[in-house]
Amino acid sequence: MKQFKIQGLLLTIFMLLSINTLSSQTAEEIIDGYLEVIGGVEAIQNVEGVIISASANQGGLELPIEIVSSKNRSSITISIQGQELKNNVFDGEVLWSSGFPDFKPVKSDEEDVINFKNELQEFPDVFVTYKDLGYTVDFDGTEDFEGTEVYKIKVTKTPYLVDGEENPNIDYYLFDKDNYVLLAVWSEMLEGPGKGSVIQQSFSDYQEVEGVYYPFSLTFGAKDQPGGQTFVVQKMEINPELDDSDFKFPDEDNQE
Repeated sequence: MKQFKIQGLLLTIFMLLSINTLSSQTAEEIIDGYLEVIGGVEAIQNVEGVIISASANQGGLELPIEIVSSKNRSSITISIQGQELKNNVFDGEVLWSSGFPDFKPVKSDEEDVINFKNELQEFPDVFVTYKDLGYTVDFDGTEDFEGTEVYKIKVTKTPYLVDGEENPNIDYYLFDKDNYVLLAVWSEMLEGPGKGSVIQQSFSDYQEVEGVYYPFSLTFGAKDQPGGQTFVVQKMEINPELDDSDFKFPDEDNQE
């Protein structure tokens, strides 16, 4: 009887290990399919910086938006009736944004800088960099997403700091089961008034830019809720020359 129990235990352990291995392989196969369909790892790795010119409709008002992204610099600039609202401007060390309603620049605290640096390290694509960053990926089954059957991949990232405490940082990526195209990402809000709610980013209208396919329509909103804010991309510039001065915190003596 003891021998039977031991053999049964070993069989159970073997089956569990096999399931875990299969899930890991399935996740990696899906990721490999996604990377291949958007241009391939080599083409993605050649992207060192991006400038996106986009627009969003806010209450009937069309707002021009410029997004600059690289591994160590970033900025978001929204033009509002002749004024520029800056958000998540980062020069590699200092993170700052425009205050509202006075539009004066405000530095972020050290904890926000750490969280932002961690996220920025995912550039140019989290599924190219996740292994180097120590992230884990797991196949989390299939489900229906707005009428399309999708694969769901769970990505466990670097813990997110809130008031000095590490919080689990997990995102779910949804890939079209037929062609591996990324359709959406689900992310839990880890702080602020919306803490605990899930934000959905949806992607569509993929277009090729210098060998890599990018979504030219992006919608952000609460998961399972109507509405959301849609951003439409008009132009993307790959590997532009970036001026360091555009990311520096403004000299207070020169502020109006």
